[in-house]
Amino acid sequence: MKAFVFPGQGAQFVGMGKDLYENNPLAKELFDKANDILGYRITDIMFNGTDDELKQTKVTQPAVFLHSVISALCMGKKFTPEMTAGHSLGEFSALVAAGALSFEDGLKLVYARAMAMQKACEAQPSTMAAIINLSDEKVEEICHLVSSGGNVVVAANYNCPGQIVISGSIEGINKACELMKAAGAKRALPLKVGGAFHSPLMQPAKEELEAAINSTKFSDPKCPVYQNVDAKPHTDAAEIKANLVAQLTAPVRWTQIVENMLADGADDFTECGPGAVLQGLIHRVNKEVSAHGID
Repeated sequence: MKAFVFPGQGAQFVGMGKDLYENNPLAKELFDKANDILGYRITDIMFNGTDDELKQTKVTQPAVFLHSVISALCMGKKFTPEMTAGHSLGEFSALVAAGALSFEDGLKLVYARAMAMQKACEAQPSTMAAIINLSDEKVEEICHLVSSGGNVVVAANYNCPGQIVISGSIEGINKACELMKAAGAKRALPLKVGGAFHSPLMQPAKEELEAAINSTKFSDPKCPVYQNVDAKPHTDAAEIKANLVAQLTAPVRWTQIVENMLADGADDFTECGPGAVLQGLIHRVNKEVSAHGID
């Protein structure tokens, strides 16, 4: 079965989408439409901007969404998803690709999400760190220990076996990283991100996004979408909305999503969007499976 997967924030690079824009009439039409919806020329930043401009959450999220969705839609008849999933922000791309959201509404929600998250990050400085080669249980145990001392730290992204990203207050993350290394982690690497995504510190952003999601029309998707909060396939529009609201403060269960897709018959994964991060993570879950970019 064919699975199409969509990356999240961090996959962006300057120049992304330029070839599509210049060589595909549908891509040009959709990128131009996106500029109108956003009220500024995001294509200028994507194609010719600087890394720093592209790294702003309010730019990064719509940019990755646009590249991912437009890449998929420009595949034409080759785009035949039997299941979809997206990592964090990528879940919005997966929902548009599966027909649960229109392109326009998906972009508006992604922009609302980016602005709400940026505001939450500015209100409370916070960060994330990647923990390499420590069991899920040990990571969770240390997060709980640090949190019980008054600093918010949670497991935020279950990326693949042996790679978990933690999220929380700056002091909490620093303390947790020390304890993770002492417990045998190969690396505890602070990430260059604007805030503590997928943690309770995103609660203000979640409330803001919830209002936007609840006022947006969702349809039942044409194929199951495996969602971040529970790693399970969903085809009911109301369930999908509720899970999308919960996503901002809940962990991304990517390892479990890939395991569940494999168990449900996925044997060919196509990553739509910039970079190849998800292909690498999928191969870490199962090195035999076919995982590739758009041919």
